[in-house]
Amino acid sequence: MKKFAKLPYFIFFLVLVLGYSCNQTNTSKEEETILKGTATVFVDETLSPIIEDQVAVFENNYEAKIKLVSKSESEVLNSLFNEKGAIAILSRNLTAEELKIFRSRKINPKITPFATDAIAFIANKNKQDSIISLKEVISFMQGKSTPSIKGLVFDNLNSSTVRYMKSLAGIESIPKSGVFSFKTNDEVIKYVSENSDMIGVVGVNWLSQPQPAMQKYVDNVNALRVTGLVGNESYLPSQNNIAEKKYPLARDLYIINCQGYSGLGMGFASFVGGDVGQRIILKSGLLPIRIPARKFTITKSQNDEK
Repeated sequence: MKKFAKLPYFIFFLVLVLGYSCNQTNTSKEEETILKGTATVFVDETLSPIIEDQVAVFENNYEAKIKLVSKSESEVLNSLFNEKGAIAILSRNLTAEELKIFRSRKINPKITPFATDAIAFIANKNKQDSIISLKEVISFMQGKSTPSIKGLVFDNLNSSTVRYMKSLAGIESIPKSGVFSFKTNDEVIKYVSENSDMIGVVGVNWLSQPQPAMQKYVDNVNALRVTGLVGNESYLPSQNNIAEKKYPLARDLYIINCQGYSGLGMGFASFVGGDVGQRIILKSGLLPIRIPARKFTITKSQNDEK
């Protein structure tokens, strides 16, 4: 009888051990570090192609899973303010007022500039003009008629491209006629490729990194040379022109990490700003914040040794 009396204690001990083991397993699975775990990143839709490339390489190298959520700039900002511990990628820095809101919540956003891209004006290949004046674009955005522009097409009214052009033109709202919007950059490219009278406004990385299904539409449009507000020279949105600050519609890109702890946001920002991430930027046609170093191996030939 004594032998069987000890049995419940043994079972109780076994349950405790198993419970502890399961709890440890679940904890280790849920643990997030700078290079392991899961995180959601909200990205300005105009920047999606280059960020998708970064995430693919990052996940391939580390035990990490990043869920990318592409939205308009306004929606990304709303997510940044409303989601606890959010990470966002934007084509502008936070304003002083926005920073004040975060600091009132005891959050100090970690902001990492990582690249410079550009807004490109595109036209159907059948269009004869290959140059567009930024002064005329601004006049058109202000509701004035211009002989060279019949219509501008944006991705959507809440996008960073619309916000950028409104700021440049000094207007609060776009004109009621002559300016059109869709939902994505792909839709703008497709529409312009099929309509010769319209000029599209897109993020330049949608031209340099199109999805396979979009290649035929990208092939049927041209990026226009842009004449800036000063001088008569016109420039394409090329990597070199962006680097030399010749192209007038360049903009810096930022990772804004509001996690408040050493999580994947910090690890991903370090990766994108590091050597591998900057090489991905360079290869994409955008301008990295730091030009990655190139390594050369110098060997002596037999003639050198003589």
